[in-house]
Amino acid sequence: MTSYQATLPGSSGRWAALNGTHHRAALNVFLVIVLAHWAEHLVQAYQIWGLGWSRPEARGVLGMPFPWLVSSEWLHYGYAIVMLVGLWMLRPGFVGRSRSWWTAALALQFWHHIEHLLLLLQAQTGRHLFGSPVPTSLLQVVIPRVELHLFYNTVVFVPMVIAMYLHLRPSAAEEELMACSCRQPGAAAQPA
Repeated sequence: MTSYQATLPGSSGRWAALNGTHHRAALNVFLVIVLAHWAEHLVQAYQIWGLGWSRPEARGVLGMPFPWLVSSEWLHYGYAIVMLVGLWMLRPGFVGRSRSWWTAALALQFWHHIEHLLLLLQAQTGRHLFGSPVPTSLLQVVIPRVELHLFYNTVVFVPMVIAMYLHLRPSAAEEELMACSCRQPGAAAQPA
């Protein structure tokens, strides 16, 4: 282990395996969760713009049999927390360029989480921002909720995917710093 790796948060203790021997598996599980969430949003978007359904009718895949899911601020906030925690917990396994992109995704998700926290607090207290009859996030004042959440998911997802791509194709210098199961010894490293 290099001196840099030894100083990484999560390089020892309870998170060492997550960002070491289990990093690739954990990234795959995290990616499945993210893609399932994307599927919900994309189906809802298709229901609105492809099928011409009204926004209340367009509830995604799980919202069709379970309509309460769409209006549950607890569910949306819970997913925002899962994303935030996942991005935070998996961050120590990234090095170099991939770490910068992963950190950008984490920062953007932190803001997305704040927006969901505001929505949750409004739903719980019954006091809505801007005199709205329903819970409203800050940017929702200028961008409708469906479009806003497609935007948020995109701006978090893009740097996350770039980070994963760079992480699985490290430069020679970055590969030397890697201590996780994503490292593929003998693979042709990209030039630094």
